[in-house]
Amino acid sequence: MPYTHTTPATAPAPDDSQQRIQQLVRRQRAFFATGKTLDTGFRISQLRALQQAIRRHEQALFDAMYADFRKPAFESFSTEIGFVELELKLTLKKLQDWVKPRKVKETIINFPARSRIHASPYGIAMIIGPWNYPFNLLMAPLIGAMAAGNCVLLKPSEIAPHTSAAIAKLISETFDEDYIAVAEGGVDVTRQLLAQRYDYIFFTGSTRVGQIVMKAAAEHLTPVTLELGGKSPAIVAEDADLALAARRIVWGKFMNAGQTCVAPDYILVQEQVKEELVQQMAKCIRQFYGDAPQESPDYARIINDGHFDRLSAYLQHGTIRTGGQTDSASRYIAPTLLDQVNWEHPVMQEEIFGPILPILPITTLQEAIGVVNAHEKPLALYFFSSSHEKQEAVLRSTQFGGGCINDTISHLANPNLPFGGVGASGMGSYHGKSSFDLFSHQKSILQRGTWLDLPLRYPPYRNRLQMLRRFFHWL
Repeated sequence: MPYTHTTPATAPAPDDSQQRIQQLVRRQRAFFATGKTLDTGFRISQLRALQQAIRRHEQALFDAMYADFRKPAFESFSTEIGFVELELKLTLKKLQDWVKPRKVKETIINFPARSRIHASPYGIAMIIGPWNYPFNLLMAPLIGAMAAGNCVLLKPSEIAPHTSAAIAKLISETFDEDYIAVAEGGVDVTRQLLAQRYDYIFFTGSTRVGQIVMKAAAEHLTPVTLELGGKSPAIVAEDADLALAARRIVWGKFMNAGQTCVAPDYILVQEQVKEELVQQMAKCIRQFYGDAPQESPDYARIINDGHFDRLSAYLQHGTIRTGGQTDSASRYIAPTLLDQVNWEHPVMQEEIFGPILPILPITTLQEAIGVVNAHEKPLALYFFSSSHEKQEAVLRSTQFGGGCINDTISHLANPNLPFGGVGASGMGSYHGKSSFDLFSHQKSILQRGTWLDLPLRYPPYRNRLQMLRRFFHWL
């Protein structure tokens, strides 16, 4: 059974949110101190309760994500609800193994002894989620935090208000706030949350806000995971299957109207095949969304007016090869291919996070590698080529969080692959067992036997140095 409310929850007045947050942290710290979350059986029962709650609230989640940005039900399931369910299934299947102390090889120096690593929960974890995948990117780290035995305070994004409310309802109906709680609200609430002391902070969002989170965590020396973003390139070599590359790039880019942290942000394509690739991508856009994507039930909308205005301004530079239509009333921006752009244009100055795809020609593969390495390390990189030698060269010569060869985005679908950034695109990785490890302190334990106690290490040392040198040399 889930750990549920013992007393009715009372909605706080707007002016006492700081007091409520302080109280939540105190209550969770007190509950963690009871040791209840250390029990594997308790963790499993709570994860099963979450699993059942998601199934009960599935339609409400579909409705909420549609209300926030007209996300198609297929994408809401495949990239949000279904993804979380897969994480839950894997965690429930493997948790009994993950929690077992892990034996490591002992050194003869400590003979007689044995050493092992115990996964220990940090305590109180705070998870701040983004708006673009408001359910998945809050629930996936929650699963890891619960599996590791932590109490959790969740902060969904206020930019997706309907989904935030649906998540708050799901969690409040399933768990006691002493164990798992939700704090809804805007910037002020986030600021109040960051003023508290936690044992772990997990943040998904922009690099700018990530810097704020990290500064706040530093005040209490709190460990953090930052899942950020950046301009993730798709590199298309002249020997790529262009029809396949076009289809997979268009799918990865325009899913969720381009509002995906690992969406291809721009294309570097060898100039001899650039025109064919553009034509193939335009063809795929028509196949996916029809001649009028605004009427397609499978195409999402921009999350709010601010993002719509920012993205629309990008269309003032470069040459539009296909798309470019906008409608402010419905926050619609057509799937757009943008040519004749350079790194001085606004569209290339920051992560686009929308349905606009710049295409930049390159002469050689080495030039593409140089372009990638000249900028901040991206969260993802996608390379299309039929040459194993070229694939290895790109993987060896570039630094990025993760990615695909001859595909886009699909590396996220495998929970056995850690997901995370590097440098400006983030720190720390999660998914599957990596989530459990992330929210667990790896406690090293040596257990020494009592039947033998060699006197060599104890003072007075006298003339034992040469003996010790020979012993270390022998080791």
